[in-house]
Amino acid sequence: MTGYRLQSGGSGITRDEPLRFTWDGEACQGVQGDSLASALMSCGKRTVARGFKYHRPRGIMSAGPEEGGALVTVGEGARREPNAKTPCIELYDGLVATGQNAWPNVRFDLGQVNDVFSRFFSAGFYYKTFMGVGRGTWEWMQFEKIIRRAAGMGAASHEADPASYEYVHDFCDVLVVGSGPAGLAAAEACVAEELDVMVVEQDFALGGSLLACTGQVEGQLAPAWLTARLEALKGARLLPRTTAFGLYDTNVVGLYEKVTDHLAHPHEALPRGRIRIVRPGRIILATGALERPIAFGNNDRPGCMLAHGAQTYVNRFAVAPGKQAVIATNNDGAYASAMALEAAGINTTVLDVRPNGHAAAEEAAGAGVKVRAGYVPVRAQGSKSATGIEIGPMENGHARSSDRIFTDIVAMSGGWSPAIHLVSHRGVKPVWDAEHCCFVSGEPPEGVALTGSAAAQFSTERCLDHARATAEDAIHALTGRRTRNAERPDPGGWETPIHALWEVTLKDEKLKSFIDPQHDVTTEDVRLAAREGYASVEHMKRYTTLGMATDQGKMGGVIGLALLADALEQSIPETGITTFRPPYTPVPIGAFAGRASGAHWKPIRRTPFHEVLEETGFRFLDVGVWKRAWWQKTRPDEYLDSAYVRETRNVRERVGMVDVTTLGKIAVQGPDAAEFLNRVYVNGFGKLPVGKCRYGVMLRDDGIVFDDGVTWRLGEEEFLMTATTAHAATVMAWLEMLLQSRWPDLRVHVASTTDQWAGVAVAGPRAREVLQPLLTGDLSNEAVPFMGILQAEMKVEGGTIPVTIARISFSGEQAFEVMTPADWGPILWKTLAPAVEAAGGSPYGVEALGALRIEKGHVTGAELDGRVTLEDAGLGKMASSKKPFIGNVLRKRPDLTREDRPQLAHFVPVNDGERFSIGAIVCENGKIEGHGIGWITGVTVAPVLDDKWLGIGFVAGGPAAWEGKTVTIADPVRGRNTEVRVMSAHQYDPKGERMHG
Repeated sequence: MTGYRLQSGGSGITRDEPLRFTWDGEACQGVQGDSLASALMSCGKRTVARGFKYHRPRGIMSAGPEEGGALVTVGEGARREPNAKTPCIELYDGLVATGQNAWPNVRFDLGQVNDVFSRFFSAGFYYKTFMGVGRGTWEWMQFEKIIRRAAGMGAASHEADPASYEYVHDFCDVLVVGSGPAGLAAAEACVAEELDVMVVEQDFALGGSLLACTGQVEGQLAPAWLTARLEALKGARLLPRTTAFGLYDTNVVGLYEKVTDHLAHPHEALPRGRIRIVRPGRIILATGALERPIAFGNNDRPGCMLAHGAQTYVNRFAVAPGKQAVIATNNDGAYASAMALEAAGINTTVLDVRPNGHAAAEEAAGAGVKVRAGYVPVRAQGSKSATGIEIGPMENGHARSSDRIFTDIVAMSGGWSPAIHLVSHRGVKPVWDAEHCCFVSGEPPEGVALTGSAAAQFSTERCLDHARATAEDAIHALTGRRTRNAERPDPGGWETPIHALWEVTLKDEKLKSFIDPQHDVTTEDVRLAAREGYASVEHMKRYTTLGMATDQGKMGGVIGLALLADALEQSIPETGITTFRPPYTPVPIGAFAGRASGAHWKPIRRTPFHEVLEETGFRFLDVGVWKRAWWQKTRPDEYLDSAYVRETRNVRERVGMVDVTTLGKIAVQGPDAAEFLNRVYVNGFGKLPVGKCRYGVMLRDDGIVFDDGVTWRLGEEEFLMTATTAHAATVMAWLEMLLQSRWPDLRVHVASTTDQWAGVAVAGPRAREVLQPLLTGDLSNEAVPFMGILQAEMKVEGGTIPVTIARISFSGEQAFEVMTPADWGPILWKTLAPAVEAAGGSPYGVEALGALRIEKGHVTGAELDGRVTLEDAGLGKMASSKKPFIGNVLRKRPDLTREDRPQLAHFVPVNDGERFSIGAIVCENGKIEGHGIGWITGVTVAPVLDDKWLGIGFVAGGPAAWEGKTVTIADPVRGRNTEVRVMSAHQYDPKGERMHG
């Protein structure tokens, strides 16, 4: 033995391929095939973590995802990943790992002072800390700061994740989850019948328990049997480093595949991970079983670990967990681990709570293992790591400490829990098997089967027989063929029955025994929860945090349930089990996003004018999925705050042009199109003349305003409806639903045409002056009055393009909306822009557009937020009294017609130079509390008010109650209050003379 690396053995490592890594700043070395846990163990690193509450030292406790102690931080900078389980991390050259939840380091942690005061940190201590303390008081704030600072284990990076991830949708005939003996046997049987088979394995090597086995399987040495099975599976898709994290409705399986976590220098084109959404014909869950610890004094010390974990480190990684070992057990399964350690030169003693005389003990004794029947572990010795163990016999339900063994490994095997988590995700209730002291699966859903240890088969031979029978059923279901009449063995496999042993106690002394080593949950915490009334397993879980750590109760969950049942003096089935939920093991959040991150988080839609606007200095704003022109930078020292005021003033005094392509555009066609619109809008559209357009508002069924827009009548049976950018998709879906489910008799067809049209609004006193010379048609006031439509040709370089022009205004000025097919968009802009600039105007963006509409008092989605009525928005007079329309009845409910409802108004600061913000609360003077009497939805510098600050929003009773009076706009988030005067929302050109001129 060199250090802790054995001189021989190690089926999973390549000794002549050293790998360098860093642990807490110290240079260390492992070999190819190591996990981080085995590499640390080979370097003699025993304390690698600290517990959550008490900061007691923690070592490596297992060799799989059930690890509850050895959690570390892997990587640096933006690639830092906290709470990584060391047994699940594949070692690579250059890996950087550090301890966490400790200061100055995990070897010497000042936080361990908490252990001295552990009696004050029992279950529910954070709830009790706040009892009697008034919220908001100084005491509350101090306790809250302390607890928040102590919360959590490792620290995630604050930088954006630089990795990429992928989604893949996959299909197969048979999905086998797990590549142990049962999984491989089932997969081989299915491949032999030419089925499309996918085998997934969470480990980075295929083989499951065979990787830690040196004995024989079906007459072959385990490594040879494994090699033969993998050779037979060349026709299958084998996916190591892939975890089945969830089983969902219709048997959809979620897989997470680690693609580059094991590579020192991954190719930049490769994703870090890949989520596979698999829809298999049949699912075989060969997920194995999880070994359980035993609760005894100080069972969390470094050196205390699971027996099969110790066997795995010896046989697979050729690493000795220590020099001497004691294995405490209550079942036959631990004896293989004992013999593996003894064969590696580690003096091993087995403490078996059961009496003498069973075959497994005799075989182990023949191999040199010392067996002490009837003995149990009482208390681990040693402060920083295990140096010995007090042992003793059981008497009347308690142990009697009678002896001490010097050892640096205390391995435990308290039984095995079938890994039935995935099938439980489908709502299958676990069933308690008292004979084998474990929960087994209830009847699985159609198309899903469990096999091997997941079906409580506790010997390799029985696992193989069960797996082949399970595969036979899958083959028959998919092909109709049967090749053999295999029978499934009943659960079991041990020659001597297991003896239920959850906790070792002393009659006259309390032991500090842990069942959740990550969250520092002790056996006494469970009993305390029961005494304090937390009798439900779900309540106990949340009160103690048992099973809420990253292992999700895999290590100590069953022990906690058994102890709760004992404390409540009821059986385990009566007590029940907590609910298993996906994911089975942690999955990076970025993987669920896949490629939908950064600029790819959602689709990006650009208008036909985007490139030409970008070339002319426009900055862009994300509005939903659209990139909208925000403001134009015309000189190096110009920024938003001055640019949009300049653009606004240009429109008011001369002329401006703005991209309005993003407005939703919906073609409404058919003989009943006018009748359909009549029912949808609150105002009448049935008699709208061809060549005219009209502003309309539609309500939801409950009488609340849904959306507004202008609808153009292009023909007797043809309308073009415009909707707000924000609600375009929902309006379209609403119209389709109405036609399909409410009024299928109407002869109407609707289609989204938003992408077919490019639109520019030309607004300002000189708008007609700019447009008329470019058109073949007459744009005079007589030919195209307000709300009129003109279909014409526009003269452009090289010819003409078709345009449809509507005289409508969102700015309050004379304005025309010019629509042309999208392909002609760029040439339309390039033709209009010089004409606008020649008239002294300029293009403008959505910031100026917002300023113009606030000055005019027009509403947008900011006001129509799903709680506003027609009257609230000042649009009540639009509602027709001569026809029915959606929402007409419910809009008249008493609560929606109260005079004191918040209604639209303008707000101007009393003191020049003061400002307020969107989202601020309108309050009565001297009553800065509660919900106030209104809120602010938009703010701007208003050139029409000599550049004063102007806000639009709502105030209870509206201008009728408050016009000319002062109120206070409270902004507790920004810490300022502003006295403002309430004004009518129609301050600018209230008679509409400018837009009608």
